[in-house]
Amino acid sequence: MNKKTVKRGLLPYLFLIIMIFSVYYFVGVMNQKVNNFTYDKLLNELKSGKVTEMVIVPKSRASVYEISGKIEGYEKNETYFVRAPLSDQIVKQIMDYKMENNFEITTKADPESSSLLLVLVNVLPILILVGGSFYFLSRQMGGSNKSMDFGRSKAKLSTDSNKVTFKDVAGLDEEKQEVSELIDFLKNPKKFQRLGARIPKGVLLVGPPGTGKTLLAKAVAGEANVPFYYISGSDFVELFVGVGASRVRDMFKQAKHTAPCLIFIDEIDAVGRQRGTGLGGGHDEREQTLNQLLTEMDGFGANEGIIIIAATNRADVLDPALLRPGRFDRQVVVNLPDIKGREEILKVHSRNKVLGDGITLQNLAKRTPGFSGADLENLLNEAALLAVRRNKDFITMSEIDEATDRVLMGPAKKSKKYTEEERKLVSYHEAGHVVLGLKLNNAHDVQKVTIIPRSYAGGYAMMIPKEEKYTSTKTDLLEEIIGLLGGRVSEELTFKEITTGAHNDFEKATKIARAMVTEYGMSELGPVQLEQQEGGVFLGRDYNKSRNFSNEIAHEIDLQVRKIINECYKKAMDVLKENKDLLKLIADNLLEYETLTKEQIDYLVENGKMPVIESLSDFTINELKQKAKDKGIKNYSKLSKEELIIELEKESE
Repeated sequence: MNKKTVKRGLLPYLFLIIMIFSVYYFVGVMNQKVNNFTYDKLLNELKSGKVTEMVIVPKSRASVYEISGKIEGYEKNETYFVRAPLSDQIVKQIMDYKMENNFEITTKADPESSSLLLVLVNVLPILILVGGSFYFLSRQMGGSNKSMDFGRSKAKLSTDSNKVTFKDVAGLDEEKQEVSELIDFLKNPKKFQRLGARIPKGVLLVGPPGTGKTLLAKAVAGEANVPFYYISGSDFVELFVGVGASRVRDMFKQAKHTAPCLIFIDEIDAVGRQRGTGLGGGHDEREQTLNQLLTEMDGFGANEGIIIIAATNRADVLDPALLRPGRFDRQVVVNLPDIKGREEILKVHSRNKVLGDGITLQNLAKRTPGFSGADLENLLNEAALLAVRRNKDFITMSEIDEATDRVLMGPAKKSKKYTEEERKLVSYHEAGHVVLGLKLNNAHDVQKVTIIPRSYAGGYAMMIPKEEKYTSTKTDLLEEIIGLLGGRVSEELTFKEITTGAHNDFEKATKIARAMVTEYGMSELGPVQLEQQEGGVFLGRDYNKSRNFSNEIAHEIDLQVRKIINECYKKAMDVLKENKDLLKLIADNLLEYETLTKEQIDYLVENGKMPVIESLSDFTINELKQKAKDKGIKNYSKLSKEELIIELEKESE
């Protein structure tokens, strides 16, 4: 632990101890009972011999003696106090009485004669109280030494120790090309000034979370080798009005001193939302901060060497004044990577991973459509953690499969127990999805199906598009709906009963069908867009759709959506009736093996039976238990299939 941190941590306790002693001393002084005597009364007490203690303090400045002490019969906290003239005669009288009665006399030096003691007694307590109050006040207002700098910018200046370059950014070739001229400008601005070119003042990176917007901005600064200021949009907004605007001014002031440099504002929509929108007006502090940001961006020239890069997931909610030429001149869309981009991203994140011989990044990229760069990094990290947990020397396909399931659906619920009836029902439900995926030409390809519960799902079928396309045909969308309805149709066809297991399938199917009617113009209502995602920035989700139709058209929309769903349901029923034997074959093997891969499913379709067993994962759980029993593995009956495989692999080693 840092010594500085330890000292800071001890300060509050030290201050508390001093305060406790001060209060204790003060209470003790207040509880003292002092009897004020005249000197004559003190002489009478001396004559009677009742004085037992006496303390004499000469006060040279006041020319008096301060005499205190105790008399017979006094309580523990009771004393007398006398002021007498400063003279030798009084001392002689007291000494005479001492000779007669023999009581204790103590003489103390005048404390006022010592300037150091005077400071310690009178000034030090005040300094301690003031200093302690200031310390705690500064901690309450944002940390030590921050009580006076609310208006200071919170932008962090990154160092070269964590330098990021374009080598660390994969799958964003076009995006890197868009920002490459910013690097050229920061390195050699005269080349642009010579031809009168105006470099963009600001670049806005737009895209879903995890696609690498922040990483790309850091790579620009790393390639240009210039100072890189990082700040989040929420760091501008503070409890006190005007602080955000002050921080914006201070940030640009710092940037001008270190130009050429780059400022990166993450999540700019936290401070850059449209002004004057929403119910009840806008946020005054946020609007002031936005106004100051707009003013500062106008206040420096295009070629002063300061470039602002901002990132957001919601460009549609930003104020139009931010996006006009002269401010954020250029927008770069950082989208989800395609198969080539995913393979490049996996290469970057697998540099320090030990992968087994059977793993190829190209195949892994094919199996992960829709994954962002952050998802892919998390996938490989989860696989590495699983390999460590299983005491393996490298990552195998088993860990990759499990990690993919974890990222998509969460960890397996191994402790969740199904009845045999439930297992059979789930098996036929998932088998229905698989059969439709196999028999429909435009349906998604089945990669894996399992009846092991994860998250809220009792089982699931992993289905990915056969080809990655930017557009979808009407047939594609209809067959996707048919595939989603396969689980419910299989339940009804096999058990003459329906369950709640298809609620998520219905949600997706209804969403696609409604979009076909209201947005894509793929219904009898014609090529008309009836709904679009827009509306108030600060309004709730229910108010965020623009309705350009009457109540009669709303009724027609409902009828068309229902018609699409009913026709797809009938088509799914027809396909499954024609392939009842295949449905039963896949469901029975799911009951036996719990999980089937694409290769196993393809083999089942062609040969009507499972392939020859080549690895432990291909054995059924009952066969694995028998092997574990033969090997003498303890408590084998309580182990799951995955745990049995691990124990048997250890035995074979």
